[in-house]
Amino acid sequence: MQTDRHTSEQDMKELEEWVASQGKLLRMRATVSGKVQGVGFRYFASIAAHKLNVTGWVRNLRDGSVQVEAQGSQQALFAMYEKLCEGPEWSRVMHVDVTNIPVLRGERTFRVEYDE
Repeated sequence: MQTDRHTSEQDMKELEEWVASQGKLLRMRATVSGKVQGVGFRYFASIAAHKLNVTGWVRNLRDGSVQVEAQGSQQALFAMYEKLCEGPEWSRVMHVDVTNIPVLRGERTFRVEYDE
């Protein structure tokens, strides 16, 4: 299937529904702990998500951890998980806790959130 920037919302919705019906669209929630705030972790996660064609969001939590919700193919989410475990250069990831959660229909981007 060839797509371009002029793909209609309806085409995107149909494609998303087809992918979901094939069982290939998944969503995970990851909580990353360690030295993960103040080191560019959210920016790092955002860049990784864009490169992997993953949608969702990332935010700092009050307890010093970072929370990520990511949606995409199984392969993309596994690669995203590996990136979260790696973290940016100045971080020190101690633990990544992952939970599978329901797919969020209609999500188109990956964003950085600033409030918990």
